[in-house]
Amino acid sequence: GFSKDPARRTLYHSLILNEPIEKVVLSTQVDGLDIIPADKNLVGASVELVSLEGREYFLRKAIESIKANYRFVILDCPPALDLVTLNALVASDSVLIPIQCEYLALEGVSELLDTLMRIRRTLNPDLAVEGILLTMYDERTTLSHQVASDLRSFFGAQVFSTVIPRNVRLAEAPSHGKPIIFYDIHSRGAESYVQLAKEVIANDQKRAGTGPECPDPGARAATAG
Repeated sequence: GFSKDPARRTLYHSLILNEPIEKVVLSTQVDGLDIIPADKNLVGASVELVSLEGREYFLRKAIESIKANYRFVILDCPPALDLVTLNALVASDSVLIPIQCEYLALEGVSELLDTLMRIRRTLNPDLAVEGILLTMYDERTTLSHQVASDLRSFFGAQVFSTVIPRNVRLAEAPSHGKPIIFYDIHSRGAESYVQLAKEVIANDQKRAGTGPECPDPGARAATAG
């Protein structure tokens, strides 16, 4: 992980202060993985963007110069649909929707999909649903089974085969400043995220028509937020 550094350039500096995105990107210990950090200033970015012309497109323009360097650019968003999240949706090709296996989360899926449809009609016609991901799944509870069953019945193939279980090692990893694959590669949580990555890559290969071959080991990914 990275320690907090008040002097470090973040996504905020690129979005609001027009810092070149290349100056914000940080390399990690994971070969092929870079990150664009965020900080508390990003919380107020929505207020600063609201009066600006073309405010929905700032992130798309910011990452345009680096997109060709990566196979995947992952934008990590909070659940609130503020202007920063809207910027991420406008800049994206597709959306991966995590859904906790709880009743209230299930109720919000249709509303979220309606919002995505409005964004497609007005701001980003190429926006697609990458898939719906079941998280916090507890195979011991009837509720988890019911939520999973309902989602698969209603959305079919849009729901990933992989589910992310409720797992104590997943909860512990952030406090140690490590991704789960470094913290405990053999945990159920790590195995599930590895399986999800394989599923996303396989879907990407199908769309690209490249078949089921393994991805290029030199391919890179960036994550922002």
